[in-house]
Amino acid sequence: MFETVEKRVGRILRDGHESVLAGSAIGLEKETLRVNAEGKIAQTPHPQQLGSPLTHPWITTDYSEALTEIITPPCDSAANALAFLRDTQVFVYGHLGEELLWATSMPCVVAGETSIPIAQYGSSNAGQMKTIYRRGLGYRYGRTMQVIAGVHFNYSMSPAFWSVYQSMEGDRQTPTEFRSSHYMGLVRNLQRLGWLVPYLFGASPAVCKSFLGGQPTQLDAFNDNTYYGPWATSLRMGDIGYQNNKEAEIGFKANYDSVHTYAASLEYAISTSCPEYEKIGLIVDGEYRQLNTNILQVENEYYSTIRPKHKPDGDERPALALMRGVDYVELRSLDVNAFAPLGIHESQLDFLEAFLVFCLLDDSPLISVNERHEIDNNELLAAHRGREPDLRLARNGRTITLRDWALEVCDGMEIVCDVLDRANDTDRYQRTLAQQREVIRDTEATPSARMLQEMRDNREGFFHFAWRMSKAHEAFFKQADLSPQRATFFSEAAARSRQRQAELEASDALSFEEYLRRYYEKPPVR
Repeated sequence: MFETVEKRVGRILRDGHESVLAGSAIGLEKETLRVNAEGKIAQTPHPQQLGSPLTHPWITTDYSEALTEIITPPCDSAANALAFLRDTQVFVYGHLGEELLWATSMPCVVAGETSIPIAQYGSSNAGQMKTIYRRGLGYRYGRTMQVIAGVHFNYSMSPAFWSVYQSMEGDRQTPTEFRSSHYMGLVRNLQRLGWLVPYLFGASPAVCKSFLGGQPTQLDAFNDNTYYGPWATSLRMGDIGYQNNKEAEIGFKANYDSVHTYAASLEYAISTSCPEYEKIGLIVDGEYRQLNTNILQVENEYYSTIRPKHKPDGDERPALALMRGVDYVELRSLDVNAFAPLGIHESQLDFLEAFLVFCLLDDSPLISVNERHEIDNNELLAAHRGREPDLRLARNGRTITLRDWALEVCDGMEIVCDVLDRANDTDRYQRTLAQQREVIRDTEATPSARMLQEMRDNREGFFHFAWRMSKAHEAFFKQADLSPQRATFFSEAAARSRQRQAELEASDALSFEEYLRRYYEKPPVR
């Protein structure tokens, strides 16, 4: 079934090039809510000692002032990425006072929309734009869904790999075109198989009743304060999670045929007005409610499980940056692992690396309209019913059980894990593959099932489970050591970020209206 993967890996091994698979770069982004001593969303500002969330490269905020985001630089191994993530969280905990970081993707007690403070970034044009964008998200989708946390996995193959791979394929495109074409193939295959991520690593089968704000739901009552899906893996990735919920009405979907069609489709969405969003208004009583009334305010508003990325220059729009080629991919479908203080385990990262390499090396035809429907439905089925016995997913117009398809994928990954082990002189990849095979065979071994079982065993609802895990993680980080050199490293980074924000605010020469006009005026992708 996976002859192309076997052929390509076989050639890499035959030619003695397995070492090129050892130089990949891994980065992590972890979102986590700050909560107060009562387990409610913190109403305090982002701690000043952590630096400016506008300009700090590693410690920032996502939608809410209370939704801390920790970002690692690209690292040469999963272990080093996790070490940076650990050190950063130790530093953060040193400046939280009585507050703590929430251990789960689904938030703590939500006392209505007004209990969720929108992130603030200062008075500069760039800072105002970020806050207004978030205000727009609140008007469009509601604030509550914006405080669901996740982990993002950034991954890129080494330059040496791309050189060897292009030569092996006999491809005559430019190196940038070749790399972008194959990254887009990875993206398409990841979407086809993306249901496997919430099944294996989903950790949000339950939610506090306050999250739904009294709205009707098809979820079951776990107890007086908790809703859950009996077979759910990741409510975050399901209907109650973050989605562009106007897509069905508007008919907009990004086009993944090539990097150019992808960028052009996003360009269309940020330049095409949406009647539903026109009703919200642009400026009301002198305040911007959103950046514009278009289908998307900016490209990053479009939700997807994986994004092709190129780091923008300054305030360059992402679609324009992509015209210089895809540099890496960002996998966005990971729940925060409540059983890991860091929010993710090294074995998860090893599996995901092998999974992405597998998706890269396999054939990747374009996605048809019918297949797009299958992909979207499979994702929802895996999120809401992934552990259901004999659950069937759609594949090429027919159906197959999730279990059988997942085991087929693991069989195809066997040779990829073998070559990654050879390249890195380890057996980690084969070990994590064996572990995940067992999780596929035994649904009770999934993080989502473990979470529900602990709640039953302890006779606790979602809130008390998440609070207990959050306190355990707090103890882990407060007992962890941070060397004086590392503490200085983070303190100096925070000081530089505050200085950089002050410089931006002092140097703004344009009105915000003119700044915004110029931002969108930059040459569009066609």
